[in-house]
Amino acid sequence: MEKVYKVLVQEVVYDGFFQMEKYQLQHTLFDGGWSKPLSRELFERGHAVAVLLYDPKEDAVVMVEQFRIGALGHPDHPWFLEVVAGMVEEGESEEEVARRESVEEAGCRVGEMEFIARYWVSPGGTSETMVLYCGEVDSTRAEGVHGLDHEGEDILVHVVPWGDLLQRLQRGEINSATPLLGVQWLQMNRERLQRKWRGDF
Repeated sequence: MEKVYKVLVQEVVYDGFFQMEKYQLQHTLFDGGWSKPLSRELFERGHAVAVLLYDPKEDAVVMVEQFRIGALGHPDHPWFLEVVAGMVEEGESEEEVARRESVEEAGCRVGEMEFIARYWVSPGGTSETMVLYCGEVDSTRAEGVHGLDHEGEDILVHVVPWGDLLQRLQRGEINSATPLLGVQWLQMNRERLQRKWRGDF
């Protein structure tokens, strides 16, 4: 069965910090024929890169904590423990974004890197994709508050020993999708990375 869609109408309905587009479209059905015309809004946020910062010598992960507008309804508070992440700017490679954001948000210089995954963040409503890496760092140099003033960033660095990180994961304290994926990937690859990465960079 051929999977096809056609856009009938496309318009920008909001253009601010983010962009919202509205579509009228149709797509083929699994049982054959075409769907009725559908009206859908698409959140155009751009594309992002994230990096899980791992220190194989200290067996620790550098995490960042910051306020998140999308979590205003969180029962406790909208400050999340996350991995370093940022948007891809024109002309930048994904690896360049990972290295830049690691310095800007955590004050960490990344040595070796491994690709983890590329995925759509929430394809039911946004075109945003995320590329996730694991990066080798020296966590003994990670501390303080970081971020860019002109972007309103206020980012607190945490160095979390591996055992503590797993406990936080089990207690539900890591509740954003990208760090969940990153920590679970590290759980499967940690011993291999410790053999591969000597931390000498």
